[in-house]
Amino acid sequence: MYAVVKTGGKQYRVSKDDILKVERLPGEAGDVVTLEDVLMVADGADVTVGAPKVDGASVAAEILEQKRDRKIIVFKKRRRQNYRRKNGHRQHLTVLKVTDILTGGAKPKPAAKKAAPKAEKKEEPKAAAAADAGGDDLKKLSGVGPVLEKKLHEAGVTSFAQIAAWGPKDIEEFDEKLAFHGRIEREGWVEQAKKLAAGEEE
Repeated sequence: MYAVVKTGGKQYRVSKDDILKVERLPGEAGDVVTLEDVLMVADGADVTVGAPKVDGASVAAEILEQKRDRKIIVFKKRRRQNYRRKNGHRQHLTVLKVTDILTGGAKPKPAAKKAAPKAEKKEEPKAAAAADAGGDDLKKLSGVGPVLEKKLHEAGVTSFAQIAAWGPKDIEEFDEKLAFHGRIEREGWVEQAKKLAAGEEE
């Protein structure tokens, strides 16, 4: 069984347990969302095409994560006008896992809310305090002040060696998690951290 659903101005062919990336939908990881713009439902030889939507049909999906797509560069130039504009864009995305294709007006089951373990919350201040007690002076990185240094410490980043080892996925994760808005790449933290770490080792 599969369905064709529309969201974010795009159409997707989905089946149960499919994982797809769509434009940002409101919600947090673990929430169940309902996509109601179902254009077609097919179950074997039984195919129902909407006009434009299929009445009573919907697709239930669980939010796996909220993320941002890879950066694209938009460059504009006008010949002989001394006009150049370069901008970057990273689209906000929601990663969904299709849990069910519903027909006949059926409603999806609400997601079971997971209680956050209290032990983990208590350990975070200890980790931050330990980071303040030792580690490198991250304020040596361009654009890093006391506030950003505290955010990095709370995320478990206390040394230049850790930042120097970041790859594209790590940069994307920390940029999204700590709301740095592209600062890591813009300020060149990884290259700076490599130089600072090498200087300390020498």
